Amino acid sequence: MASILSDVKVLEMGTFITGPACGMFLADMGADVIKIERPDSGDPFRAFKGELYSPHFQTYNRNKRSIELDTRQQKDLEYFDELIKDADVFIENFRPGVAKKLNIDAERLRAINPKLIYCSISGFGSDGPDAMKPAFDTVAQAATGFLRLLLNPKNPRVVGPAIADAITGFYASQGALAALYSREKTGQGKLVEISMFEAMSHFNLDDFTHYFSAGQIMGPESRPNVSQSYVFECQDAEWIALHMSSPEKFWSGLANAVGEPDMLSRPEFSSRESRIDNYDKVLAHLKPIFLSKPLEYWCNRLIEIEVPHSPVYNSKDALETPQAKHMQMLVEAPHPVLGKYKTVRPPLRFDGEITTSVTAPPLLGEHNGERFR
Repeated sequence: MASILSDVKVLEMGTFITGPACGMFLADMGADVIKIERPDSGDPFRAFKGELYSPHFQTYNRNKRSIELDTRQQKDLEYFDELIKDADVFIENFRPGVAKKLNIDAERLRAINPKLIYCSISGFGSDGPDAMKPAFDTVAQAATGFLRLLLNPKNPRVVGPAIADAITGFYASQGALAALYSREKTGQGKLVEISMFEAMSHFNLDDFTHYFSAGQIMGPESRPNVSQSYVFECQDAEWIALHMSSPEKFWSGLANAVGEPDMLSRPEFSSRESRIDNYDKVLAHLKPIFLSKPLEYWCNRLIEIEVPHSPVYNSKDALETPQAKHMQMLVEAPHPVLGKYKTVRPPLRFDGEITTSVTAPPLLGEHNGERFR
């Protein structure tokens, strides 16, 4: 894929996920992202078993260069200011007030470069009663109603990846791109602000809309019931997922696939509304049927009859499927220490082209002393 942002220079002083994710999304589209890290220790997300190259860090820092600067020191600050003069985007995700202590606040940097897009990411915003409250992924999910949709009420525990962190980074990159577009027309930079609280509130829009329009407080089973989604264990202990949605043809196909062509005459299967109202009964009826045959059998049957389904893959198996290989989802790059770096390619296509080239996440200070345009 052509590096569509190849003329965009980004300076990122991001730590953990939200800031680095924003930088990575821009880097994936070709932006020159220079990650500015604290000398000796770098981004705290680097730390892992006594080393500075954790899997967590690698996830959100590919396609970047790394330099070490302490902007509280005059010499480093002078060098940083030179970089800011022709930068297009600056990203930080410190708690309110920290940027000013580090001499990287929006007012100072935009005075140096009025065309700068300054992207500030926080937990709960720059003001208000919760502005100084520490926020991490689980906190943001919980504060916006989203975490409740993932919890098993009988055994509540946090599950799944850092959704709020990644989503906030994505929204932040979208804001930076919009500001760059605006600058093309006005010639002026912008201060782009986003918080995890705002990002996850918007991401949780379906939950809020059901409350506003129907007075419904959604729970963890609300969407699966309505979308008629199921997961079943198969005879070989593998799992299969079905998303039956609304079309009756999917259900008639499923009835034939499981060898019960009259299944839809049962009261709990007779209509979409009946299946939603009797979700647990539908689940109980189908569970032993799927348990009677191995995963491969069910996949072959459901493909044949065009019932929406997929095996529940793990990260190892997901990229080994024929479709993943055809789509060239796995990409590799040389690494100065590890030998080879593997990752999943960026998802966007422009004029049909995909991105298969990638650079490994940088070692701390790997690009110290390099010239930057």
